[in-house]
Amino acid sequence: MKIATIIVRSLIGLLLLFASISYFFHLFPDPVLTGDMKTFNDGIKASGYLMPLVKTVELLCGLAFITAKFNRIANILLMPISVNIFFINICLAPEGIPVAIFLLVGNIFLIYSKWNVYKGLFVAN
Repeated sequence: MKIATIIVRSLIGLLLLFASISYFFHLFPDPVLTGDMKTFNDGIKASGYLMPLVKTVELLCGLAFITAKFNRIANILLMPISVNIFFINICLAPEGIPVAIFLLVGNIFLIYSKWNVYKGLFVAN
């Protein structure tokens, strides 16, 4: 279980670092979007703060996973982002579903692997 945790944590960390660094440094051209996905993306861009905030959290969580520091808080911070990525891909961009599933299931696995730490957040006293 420990080796699987390290592998999943490292892969998610690399994925998050790649996504956030390529966003901040504009390493790739923006993909051509159409339909509802274009409308959704235009709304996020119009907010002015949401995408930089999400990518900053992704960068910090990616660094936490790669360095194996602050993993517990990174898992909690990443959960709403991974759920949103999953549902955006389910509803608007089905071509990204495999990566979204990996991110969500991997995040759930990392929380499950340290469940005793997180149990207090979910169980009423």
